Amino acid sequence: MVATKRWFGRGTGSGKLLRRLLGMSLEYRRQCLVVVAMHTLLVALGLSTLGLTGLGIDYLRSVIIPGAEQPAWPWGISPPATWSPVTVIFGLAGLILLVAVVSAGLKYLAAIASAALSQEVLIRIRTDVYAKLQRLSFHFYDAGESSSIINRAAGDASSVRGFIDGVVIRVLTVGLTLTVYLAYMLTMHVQLTLMCLASTPLLCVGAALFSRMVQPAYRRASDMGDVMIRTLVENLQGIHVVKGFAREAQQAQRFRDANLQIQTLKESIFFRVSTFQPVMGLVTQINMLVLIGYGGMLVVRGELALGAGLFVFANLLHEFANQVGQITNIVNSIQSSLASAERVFEVLDEPVRIASAADAIRLSRPCGAIELEHVRFGYSPDKPVLTDVNLDIREGEFIGITGPTGSGKTTLLSLLMRFYDVSGGTIRLDGRDIRRIHLDDLRRSLGIVFQESFLFSNTVAANIAFGQPGATMEQIQRAATIAAADGFIRDMPDGYESLVGEHGSNLSGGQRQRLALARALLTDPAILLLDDATASVDPETEHEIREAMLSAVRGRTTIVVSNRLSTLRSADRIVVLRDGTVDAIGSHDDLLQSCDYYRGLAELQFTEFADELSCTGKELSPAL
Repeated sequence: MVATKRWFGRGTGSGKLLRRLLGMSLEYRRQCLVVVAMHTLLVALGLSTLGLTGLGIDYLRSVIIPGAEQPAWPWGISPPATWSPVTVIFGLAGLILLVAVVSAGLKYLAAIASAALSQEVLIRIRTDVYAKLQRLSFHFYDAGESSSIINRAAGDASSVRGFIDGVVIRVLTVGLTLTVYLAYMLTMHVQLTLMCLASTPLLCVGAALFSRMVQPAYRRASDMGDVMIRTLVENLQGIHVVKGFAREAQQAQRFRDANLQIQTLKESIFFRVSTFQPVMGLVTQINMLVLIGYGGMLVVRGELALGAGLFVFANLLHEFANQVGQITNIVNSIQSSLASAERVFEVLDEPVRIASAADAIRLSRPCGAIELEHVRFGYSPDKPVLTDVNLDIREGEFIGITGPTGSGKTTLLSLLMRFYDVSGGTIRLDGRDIRRIHLDDLRRSLGIVFQESFLFSNTVAANIAFGQPGATMEQIQRAATIAAADGFIRDMPDGYESLVGEHGSNLSGGQRQRLALARALLTDPAILLLDDATASVDPETEHEIREAMLSAVRGRTTIVVSNRLSTLRSADRIVVLRDGTVDAIGSHDDLLQSCDYYRGLAELQFTEFADELSCTGKELSPAL
């Protein structure tokens, strides 16, 4: 990541963006110079072809017209006097063919070198963006949309890459080509050159005006791309809802509308480009009129050769106009790169809020004692979630946390993992402020199972070993056994090598949760955090997960967030969170007597269960 800072610096104004993009290009100056050198050789070979063609015209003129001026052979090297005119013409044609073959090979090599450079830059940018995304805190993801992030790492990164081959290399190539053409024309006839190129400053002014005109449109195009990707992602993720409400046609139209908006904007950009290019072409054609008029007069006077003079000059002027016409494409590429670079650099410039301190304490395996002292936190300053939480958790203790929706249960686990840092107060692990502990060591000491467990599109074994890729199959199976997952894994077609579908689509909710529990247990964490792991499963699956949880908690500090009494009553102590603070704490029996909220929760679940049994005609067990 040091290279990223050296590349990009800071700032997103147009001038700063250009400087940062140029700084990025300097990292690849050797490759750029190689490509530019190849293009320069191609220009030289092109001039050679023109010179040989013009020489051939002048030679034929001297042969056909008696007394005509003899051609000026380059470097004083003329064909032997014994050669016939046909032999001389075939000799010139052979040289032109040889130059053409060399040019074709050089063009191929230049294309390969340019493509390799382009891909190298693209991979570097995407890798840097992706690496930065891995380090950013949840504050960034809370504020942004996944569609925008995807677009920046994919589409915008590609546009920034285009600055190398679409701007830097092209500017150098066009600049060198124009310089060579100008020098060559000046050696032929200074006054004719100046007269033919008098309109060139108008092209530069036009390019500057065009740049200002299209820049806002490119920024809007990037934002519209975000909307289009968001529409696609949401539709794919919510396909069950779409089909369940028979909204396929409407969603397809919504996606079409998003694309049509991009199309309309791009058409307006292309319209401006298509208007600007012919205008520039018209200006350059005026130069050709000057050449025909004044240059023709010079030929008649004998001050300029027909082939090596007027013909070559006309072709040079045409190529000069084509190179000047590239200014439109360069300006277009600059604006596209600037619009995308601003969005890419916003990611690269985003501060990393959660990181290890420079003098962070390295931690082996903690004992597992946790202390929360006057902890305060809010996702936004004006909306606190936790206002004053004080809690001591002893080593190896099993703690249950319950409370109304929005009381901060999941937030508390996120603070323990340092997904966020507290706004006030302190969280200590074994007496140390967790902000002073190395972040990797802290998170390796804690294993977490989320309410909605995410699984990767990989094998069962790879998903379990995600936190410890070097784990042996024996270790993986042991973790799966503790998590009560070994049985159903062995029943799968390929056992532990069975592929898990995207997001675990080929597994039940209970199976996904048990795999997630096995994944957390494989690292043998000193502290286990379980976030409402039984919230959305049926009673039988809940029983399976609860049995796995009870097996997993042995020998480690465990914190379980749940509103299910069947889970909470197994805890050593239960913490009730209300209004951002600890409302009550005690055992299951104690809270039934002393806490109104907990007693109400118990009565509600007892009543619901009793109603279900009464519908079946069965009686309640005395144990309930």
